[in-house]
Amino acid sequence: MSAVFTLRPYQQEAVDATLNHFRKSDESAVIVLPTGAGKSLVIAELARLARRRILVLTHVKELVEQNHAKYESYGLTGGIFSAGLRRKENRHQVTFASVQSVSANLDQFRDEYSLLIIDECHRVSGEDTSQYQVIIEQLKQQNDSLKVLGLTATPYRLAMGWIYRYHYRGFVRGSVDEQHKPFQHCIYELPLSYMINRGYLTRPELVNAAVAQYDFSALPQDRFGEYAENDVNQLLSKHKRVTRAITEQVIELAAQRKGVMVFAATVEHAREITGYLPEDQTALVIGATDLKDRDLMIQRFKQRQLKYLVNVSVLTTGFDAPHVDFIAILRPTQSVSLYQQIVGRGLRLDEGKRDCLVIDYAGNHVNLHHPEVGEPRPNPDSEPVQVFCPGCGFANIFWGKTDEDGHVIEHYGRRCQGLLEAAAVDEPGRLQQCDYRFRFKECPYCGGENDIAARNCHQCDKAIIDPDDQLRNALKLKDAMVIRCAGITLDGAGSRLKITYHGEDGEELSESFEFNKPAQRNVFNKLFGRRFDNGQAPRQFSTVAQVIEVEAWLPAPDFVVARNQKHYWQVQERIFDYQGNYRKAYQA
Repeated sequence: MSAVFTLRPYQQEAVDATLNHFRKSDESAVIVLPTGAGKSLVIAELARLARRRILVLTHVKELVEQNHAKYESYGLTGGIFSAGLRRKENRHQVTFASVQSVSANLDQFRDEYSLLIIDECHRVSGEDTSQYQVIIEQLKQQNDSLKVLGLTATPYRLAMGWIYRYHYRGFVRGSVDEQHKPFQHCIYELPLSYMINRGYLTRPELVNAAVAQYDFSALPQDRFGEYAENDVNQLLSKHKRVTRAITEQVIELAAQRKGVMVFAATVEHAREITGYLPEDQTALVIGATDLKDRDLMIQRFKQRQLKYLVNVSVLTTGFDAPHVDFIAILRPTQSVSLYQQIVGRGLRLDEGKRDCLVIDYAGNHVNLHHPEVGEPRPNPDSEPVQVFCPGCGFANIFWGKTDEDGHVIEHYGRRCQGLLEAAAVDEPGRLQQCDYRFRFKECPYCGGENDIAARNCHQCDKAIIDPDDQLRNALKLKDAMVIRCAGITLDGAGSRLKITYHGEDGEELSESFEFNKPAQRNVFNKLFGRRFDNGQAPRQFSTVAQVIEVEAWLPAPDFVVARNQKHYWQVQERIFDYQGNYRKAYQA
């Protein structure tokens, strides 16, 4: 039977990219399409074309139902395996299931599947014990050539960064060597701006809050960049006037709007907000809301019997109400993924809808259109910066900082993300990551440059001395001095260059390099010239005058270790790009 739906050009391109990839490889793949781009149609078309068994997984019953409905619109019959939908059918060629239900009934999935499709695949972690990974392992036991395809609008996770390693446009995601990623390849990607500019999605109207905002910046964050609920509640309890003022503005701006979604920080916060909104036009949905009550409230909202829908972290995916044209964000988050999912609730097309008003009252400072870094933001002041690789010329995007002229004064990239054709003659066409490192740990045995977290050299495989061990051992010695270096100054006289290292508490250590001696000049260039300008422009200095001229761009080590030689301190170690348990200069 012919399909009811005609795929949009980009949807067909995504389908074609999938077929082309899996004809050549069994390695896992990801398709990135913005919220509202119609991922369920791509899934339905792939399932329609399949000749063998397919399992389609997602994490909420609404998406299970939605994906299943699109597939059956082709005139085909598929099964549903979801406790939330009270159906457990797994004998069809194509089964649409919730990850929770399959994980709880693994013994019913011992048949051979050719393809596993995971919707909202940014939820897949790298942990072997996670529900998704356990299911994948189970299916691979039945078919070691199992194809795994993920679809998402937001291909990154806090603390992990990008969920895949290789991008089809020729670069690597992530600058940390060998970091495990749930997926190998991104085979198709469409930016949000493409969808908006071509009229496939509603244009977001991003407006700065015209009343007081919350300031969450002083709160401690966990390793995922999020905040403890008690801390947030304590802060919000001191700003009830702010919450009331924000809610009053929301009501005022909503006068000409059809549907308003409010994203609160905590349950207590959500209840306070709900209390300020018109009772007969407002519903509150939280994790503890009874499922029947939740479905009823959502249905009333979709039918426009309610105008305001307040929620706490439960309506960010699997929720489709095209008439929503006002998103009020009152919760903090460092997650680009979550932020995009929130805003995406208001970007679907609807009759008479011209735009979607988006107001962020929590000061999240997320760039909706350009979240290309995909790695955890190292600090609130960092922004995406472009850093060209001196080795291959690839334009990397890292977190960093710029000066008034736009020059990158600091960045946090480690390794170039460019993909190059392998040099080995027996592997034509194979791509490998550029080996240039902006930050590195040098092997004392072979001189190889390694990732700053490496324990063994990737070239000679010998153990690399751990910086923490270096510092710990030095601190035990009575004749050793360790300083947290806060900066350096230079003094040049003829061919002799003196470097003074300044500790945060006023301590000083110094050493000299004789530039007319090739060995000493080479040591200086390896230490400082190679790291010149954050590794963006490595230099080979031949004279002291050349060094003095660009003093401001020379790096300072994080720690300097010296030993007492009776009448002076001799510098033994300079530790750059430190990551470990010891505090660096001026760190809290």
